Amino acid sequence: MGDLADTVNEAVERAREAGGGRFNLNTIVAISAAITATFIAVCNVKDGNICQAMQQAQAGSIDTWADYQAKGTKLNIAQSALDGLRLQQRLTPPATAEARALVDKTLADYEQKIAHYEGEKAQLKITAEGFQADYDRLNLHDDQFDMAEASTSIAIALFAVTALTQKRRLLYVSLVFAAFGLVLGTAGFLGLGLHPDFIARALS
Repeated sequence: MGDLADTVNEAVERAREAGGGRFNLNTIVAISAAITATFIAVCNVKDGNICQAMQQAQAGSIDTWADYQAKGTKLNIAQSALDGLRLQQRLTPPATAEARALVDKTLADYEQKIAHYEGEKAQLKITAEGFQADYDRLNLHDDQFDMAEASTSIAIALFAVTALTQKRRLLYVSLVFAAFGLVLGTAGFLGLGLHPDFIARALS
């Protein structure tokens, strides 16, 4: 992008030395390129912060789902142990009151563990889904900034070509790309849901 800006500046200087109406076109080009480049530079800072937040959300989601699977394993073990004890209780009932009390206490302990694991699993699922929702939300804005950068990069390249060729029609095309990038970047800053899917797919 810096090379393109240098090309624009060189063209402006040549036009200024030549004088005449060309300077007016190149002034518009230079100002437009400067505004576009400045805006996308700010977008890149925001996009970098979003990428960091996405990594944190993804790491949180992975860790939480791992905990969820671990709790599921513990739940299955406890459930199997409880089923085994119940089956054993039916096949060979305890002979004494003390034995029955011990078996009942063990069954109650396993039931309590199972209820605890089920509650933890439900909470972990909610937490993991929350991390995933955060990641999806951030990814949408990351796409917006990526598309904004692509669009404004094209605009700056076209600004350079406009400055070199003095074709005013190219200026209009450049401004369209720049405006599209500005709209997407602004949507990213404001947290809007603007998301051209076909462009996102093309850039992914």
